Amino acid sequence: MADQIVRALCLSGGIRVLVCNASLLAREICQLQQASATASIALSRGLAGGALMGALLKDGQRTALKFEGNGPLRKMIIEADSDGAVRGCAGNPAADLEAVNGKWNVAGLIGRAGFLTVSKDLGVGGHPYQGVVQLVSSEIGEDLAYYLTDSEQTPSAVGLGATLAGDGLIATCGGFLVQALPKADEVELEKIMARIAGLPALSVLLEDGGAEGVVRELFGDIPYTVLESHEIFFRCGCGPEKVERALLTLGSQELRDMRSKESGADVTCEFCRKAYHLGAAELDGLIAQASEQSGR
Repeated sequence: MADQIVRALCLSGGIRVLVCNASLLAREICQLQQASATASIALSRGLAGGALMGALLKDGQRTALKFEGNGPLRKMIIEADSDGAVRGCAGNPAADLEAVNGKWNVAGLIGRAGFLTVSKDLGVGGHPYQGVVQLVSSEIGEDLAYYLTDSEQTPSAVGLGATLAGDGLIATCGGFLVQALPKADEVELEKIMARIAGLPALSVLLEDGGAEGVVRELFGDIPYTVLESHEIFFRCGCGPEKVERALLTLGSQELRDMRSKESGADVTCEFCRKAYHLGAAELDGLIAQASEQSGR
């Protein structure tokens, strides 16, 4: 079955729930990144979180999450589009750590000192919106919940999970986002928070009932309606034009140095690992553009 995200609302209108199953997406991206076991779990949690954040967007919008810590992973970047496309990469995907008390040491891999930066391209021109918060636990879900509650003033609970199969690839990956809206009923909120505290492993819920099954488990006896569901999938979005735009940001002098030392430039996309080669003539064209832009 294709990966899916489901968005639901309680009938009283005060509690929003989003749930995603991102198992295929996470498996594909972790393979592309050649991620270690712990890095695969970290990246998969981030991908599920990014998919949930992307489902809050309006048509034509895009969001990016950047986790930067003092751990060996160095950084993790997740991007999500409003249509369900998600991509992600890690600064050092080969980094790995031993488990602690039988649990994946994701917090140690990311590093407990650092920041979460959330950028949103609202599709209306100008600079993207950007919010920055300190990492509170580096467990990814808790950091996203803190960002949504602190920066966007929407009390939120986030649960993210991933498991590995015997072959070392991602077996399950998914997550949920519960948000209290302005007219939330306190009794219903307490019921849902109690259900979150008593949830079985997310991987078990996803295997048993998929994303819709997790929605049912979260709401329990609270009446709700499913607003929409749609597929989520991997899409990179890189291409020759994007590579050229990235090289232009280096400036004319660095492009000249690149041109003089090598017969061209080789660039690898950090998301899909596709390689691009720009020959000397193409670099000459970029140097001319960069010089014109700088007025030199």
